[in-house]
Amino acid sequence: MGDKIVELNVGGTLYTTKASTLLKAENGSCVLRELIEEQVKDSQGRLFVDRDGALFRYVLDYLRSGKVTLPEGFSERARLCQEADYFQLEQMSAALNFSGNATTLVPFPGQPGYVTVSYRGTFAFGRDGLADVKFRKLTRILVCGKVTICREVFGDTLNESRDPDRGQDDRYTSRFFLKHNSLEQAFDMLQEARFQCVCACGSGTSCGGNGAEPMKPGLDSEEQRWNHYNEFVFVRN
Repeated sequence: MGDKIVELNVGGTLYTTKASTLLKAENGSCVLRELIEEQVKDSQGRLFVDRDGALFRYVLDYLRSGKVTLPEGFSERARLCQEADYFQLEQMSAALNFSGNATTLVPFPGQPGYVTVSYRGTFAFGRDGLADVKFRKLTRILVCGKVTICREVFGDTLNESRDPDRGQDDRYTSRFFLKHNSLEQAFDMLQEARFQCVCACGSGTSCGGNGAEPMKPGLDSEEQRWNHYNEFVFVRN
């Protein structure tokens, strides 16, 4: 059917797309191919599919983009999994079952690769130069790696605002950062995704001796003297 325009009536909800879109995912998706070939039509001549019309929007979006993007607070994941199973979209179903509460789901969970987590921090000081109870002060936790893997691991906690869409999601980026400043939370999420830390490195503080970073002009406060940078590399085989 090539790029023929197809009008769909899915449970009373109308959609318009290309036949090639319906047939391209996962070797043509047997159910979708059969539906097109059977040509069961409604009274207006539209291809009729007796499934949940509202949820089909996410199925169609997956066929177009290769990933599932859900609205914040989406509560019908189990029903959407049923739709993915019906249409024999195994990778979509696997992503829905794997990715917890994330709203952007990748279709290839568990793929091997590297993720680098880094931060620039200092030590917070209270009154009279005394160290605060929360002695480690992080301004931002940076994430580098393959886009699909970063989204899988960190889900909704990943901030992509500094890295606008630049094409395919199989690209790599060094511009992501997390929406929180909890290093332990980031490590827990990596561990839950079966990543292991394979190496780490860090700089000295600004007043830490021979390996210290030079102080920048005008930054001579006690807090600035304890600036340091750390980087951790995680791998999943």
